[in-house]
Amino acid sequence: MGKTYERIDGRLRTFIEQQPLFFTATAPLDGDGTVNLSPKGLRGSFAVLDEHTVAYLDFAGSNAETIAHLRENGRITLMWCAFQGPPNIVRVHGRGEPVFRDDPRFTEFLAHFPDIDTTQHGLRAIIVVRAELVRDTCGYAVPFMTYDADRDLHGKRFAREDDASLSAYFSKKDHVASSLDGLPGLPLPLPPTPASTPTSTE
Repeated sequence: MGKTYERIDGRLRTFIEQQPLFFTATAPLDGDGTVNLSPKGLRGSFAVLDEHTVAYLDFAGSNAETIAHLRENGRITLMWCAFQGPPNIVRVHGRGEPVFRDDPRFTEFLAHFPDIDTTQHGLRAIIVVRAELVRDTCGYAVPFMTYDADRDLHGKRFAREDDASLSAYFSKKDHVASSLDGLPGLPLPLPPTPASTPTSTE
């Protein structure tokens, strides 16, 4: 039986913070629009901000569907699965927004991610989600799988980019400035990286 939670704390918070992978789902308002589902990894790129708010780092990629959908309507669902230990699936349904580099809140939000070197990954935005419904379900059919390590390919690919070259890279992609359905996506050119961006000491 599924259970509804009033807040993200205790064992629920511990569970989602321990998972190396989660998924995001968004959709445009248009009933014929493209539903988007994305996997999110990289240890240290997700944070619980308070009992009702979570956030994750949005890095360079070939499209910006999540950003476009959030800019249009804000609806988002996040999902975590237990691939080890007792079976469990947790979903956070809520309203999200992309916080871009030139937002006055950007540096404040970024301070919640001290364990990841954001300069290596072409950080585009911080996705902040306010939970409206938090539920778990059994997950009995989710298989056991082991987590070995994060891939280093993303960091190696984008560590060599600066703000100008990253903007040029995005401008050449068909679905970064606009979504598959033509909704406004990532604003270009990118604002400069804030000077106070923290980096990993590892």
